[in-house]
Amino acid sequence: MDIIPLSELLLNLSSQLRCHFQWSLVPELEIQRKEETFSIFQALLLHRRFIGLFCSSSSLSLLCLIKSSHVFEIFSAVMKSEKRHALVKKSWCIEISKVMMMASSKNTPPVNNRTRISITIVTGLCCFFYLLGAWQRNGFGKGGGVITLEAVTKQAQCTNTTDIVANLDFEPHHKTIKIPHRANPKPIMFKPCDVKFKDYTPCHEQKRAMRFPRENMVYRERHCPPENEKLRCLIPAPKGYTTPFPWPKSRDYVHYANVPFKTLTVAKAGQNWVKFQGDVFKFPGGGTMFPQGADAYIETLAKVIPIKDGLVRTALDTGCGVASWGAYMLKKNVLTMSFAPRDVHEAQVQFALERGVPAIIGVLGSIQGMYLMEVDRVLRPGGYWVLSGPPINWKTYYKTWKRSKKELKAEQKRIEEIAESLCWEKKYEKGDIAIWRKKTNDRSCRMSSSSSSVKTCKGKDTDDIWNKTMEVCVTPFPKVSSDVEVKKFPERLFSVPPCVTKGLVEGVNVESYQEDNKLWKKRVSNYKRINRLIGSSRYRNVMDMNAGLGGFAAALESSESWVMNVVPTIAKNSLSVVFERGLIGIYHDWCEGFSTYPRTYDLIHANNVFSLYQNRCNVEDILLEMDRILRPEGTVILRDEVDALNDVRKIAKGMRWDTKLMDHEDGPLVPEKILVAVKQYWVAGDGGNVRNSTSTLSGEE
Repeated sequence: MDIIPLSELLLNLSSQLRCHFQWSLVPELEIQRKEETFSIFQALLLHRRFIGLFCSSSSLSLLCLIKSSHVFEIFSAVMKSEKRHALVKKSWCIEISKVMMMASSKNTPPVNNRTRISITIVTGLCCFFYLLGAWQRNGFGKGGGVITLEAVTKQAQCTNTTDIVANLDFEPHHKTIKIPHRANPKPIMFKPCDVKFKDYTPCHEQKRAMRFPRENMVYRERHCPPENEKLRCLIPAPKGYTTPFPWPKSRDYVHYANVPFKTLTVAKAGQNWVKFQGDVFKFPGGGTMFPQGADAYIETLAKVIPIKDGLVRTALDTGCGVASWGAYMLKKNVLTMSFAPRDVHEAQVQFALERGVPAIIGVLGSIQGMYLMEVDRVLRPGGYWVLSGPPINWKTYYKTWKRSKKELKAEQKRIEEIAESLCWEKKYEKGDIAIWRKKTNDRSCRMSSSSSSVKTCKGKDTDDIWNKTMEVCVTPFPKVSSDVEVKKFPERLFSVPPCVTKGLVEGVNVESYQEDNKLWKKRVSNYKRINRLIGSSRYRNVMDMNAGLGGFAAALESSESWVMNVVPTIAKNSLSVVFERGLIGIYHDWCEGFSTYPRTYDLIHANNVFSLYQNRCNVEDILLEMDRILRPEGTVILRDEVDALNDVRKIAKGMRWDTKLMDHEDGPLVPEKILVAVKQYWVAGDGGNVRNSTSTLSGEE
C-alpha cells in the first residue's frame, strides 16, 4: 500500500482535529474532547485501506505509514523519536490489533508465520506503551498523568505558541473605576515657635479666654483655636531646660529653669506651697488647709476613710494648687488626679507635673453643671467627699475670709441640704475638715418626695458628657449586688471589673477582657526589650493616647511611674473599665489640644491613633500636639498599620525626632508595625541647634 498523508483525511473527517493535535505537550484534554479524538482514530483504524496507524511528530508533517510489512519499522521509529511523550490508549491498541486481523483475513493471503510474529510484536508494543502510560499517569514519570499528542501539520497550520502569546490582548476592556492613590505627605521642616510660646496651652490661652463670660467660670473652660489660628511650629523649651529630677526626689524639688515663675513663692509663702532656693524650687508639702504639711492632714483623713488597705485607690483633687496632697497620697498607694484652672496662680498645674504628680488644667464650670451634682456623678457608690475650706469652720475664719457670718452659715446649710438630697451621709466634721460618704447602692438610697426638687437624670448614658451642657439633675444609683463590688488594689488591677461582668461596655466580655490583659503584658514586655528604661523613674509621666481597656497602663503599673489613660471621644467608651481597675483617665478629642502644659510627659504611647483619626483631622496637627506635650529627649511609641507609620515617619523627620521602625512582636509578616521615636534636645534662643541625644533604642531598622 501507498503512504497517505493523514492531514488530508483529518481535514475531511473533522475540523476539530486541528486543535487536538499540538506540536508539543498538550494540556490534559477534557473528557468530551478525548472521546471525540478516540472516535476519529477508531474511524481511521476501521478504514479498509488501513491495517496500522502510527502518528509521528516531526518538524515537517504528520504521515500515516501504512503497510503491514512496515509495522515493525514504524514502532522502531517510535523508540527513536526525539519526543517520547505520545501515549497510546489501551483501547487504541486493541482496535489496531482487530483491524490488522480483519485486514489480514480479507485483503491478504493466508497468514504465515511472519504475519503472526508481526501481530504478536504489535500487541506486545501496545501493551508496553499502555504500561508506560500508566506508569507516567501515576506520577512516577515526567508526564504527570497528562495524555499528549505530538503533531504538526502544514495543512492544519496549528500556530506556534510564541505567536499566540504575541497576538493575544490580555488587557481588560470592561469599564474600570479609577482607584485614588494614597496621599503621601511631603516632608516639612517645622520651625521653632517664638520664645513667647514656650508655655503655650492652645485651649486655655488667657487672651482667648477673656472673650467668654465669667459667670460660672465659663471663661476658664476649654476654648480651642479655630483651624486658621492653630500654631504649626515647634514649641521651644526654655533656655537652660534640664531633665526633671527622678522620682521621688522630684516630689520635693524642681529645676527653676524648667518653670521659671516665682509668683507663688511670694503669694503662698505663709502656706508653705513652694520656696525658691538657689536654682531649684523646693516643695515643703504644705497647702492652703494644711500649711504644716500634707502627711498630718492625710493621717486625719485616714481616721475616717480606709486609705491604707487598698479599698480607696483613686482620688480627685479639685483646686489642687501645686498638688502636694496628691503627691503625698502616693505614699498610701492612692492615685490622685489633680486639676486647677490656668489663672492668676501662675503655673500651679505646671509645677505639679514637673514634680511627677498626675494633673491637668481644668475647672468645674457651666458645662459640668452644678458642682456637687458633678461630684456625685463621678463619685463611686460608697465613695467619700472631703471639704476643707470655706464655709467649713466659718466661725473661726469669717474675718480672714472677709465674709459675713450669715452668708457663710447659709452657704453651709445649702451644702448640707444638697448632700442629703444626693444620698450622702455626713461622717465627720472637726476643725477645718468635713467628710461625707455616698450611699452604696439604690436600695440604701430612698429619695423622699421632699427631695423631688432635684430631678433624676434621664439620659441613657451618663458618661456621654464630652462638650455637652449637662442638666441640673442627679445621676441615678447603679443597681449593685453588694456594698463593695470592686476588689481592693492591687487585686482589682487585673480582676474583671463589674462593668464588664454586667455587660455594660460595648463589645467587651469577660473572655475578651482577659485576652486583652494577656496581649498587653506581651506587648509591654516587648517594649521593655526595645527600651530597657521603660518602667523606671526615667519615664515618670506616661500617657496612653488610645487607652482602650487600660491594658497598657496595667501591664506597666509601677510606683516609679503613672499613666494618663486617654479614651478618644470617637472610640468606644471604655473609661469606666479604666477607673474600676484603679487607674486614672480622661476623655479627649485628638483633633484639639490637650489640657496640659508643654513638656508634660516623658513617654507617650499611641496605639492605632492615626488609623482611628484618618480623614478626621491632619496628621501634622496630632504630631505637633504630641511634640508640644513631650519633654525634650522624651520617647514616643507608636503602634499602627505600616502605611500610617510611614506617613508619620516622614513628618517626624521635620520635627527633630529620631525614629526607628520595628517589626511587630509576632514577626515581620504582621502588617502592624512599631515606630519608636526620641525627641531631640533643643531650647529657645540657641538658633534651633540640637544637642546629641542619648538613644536607648535597640532593634532592627
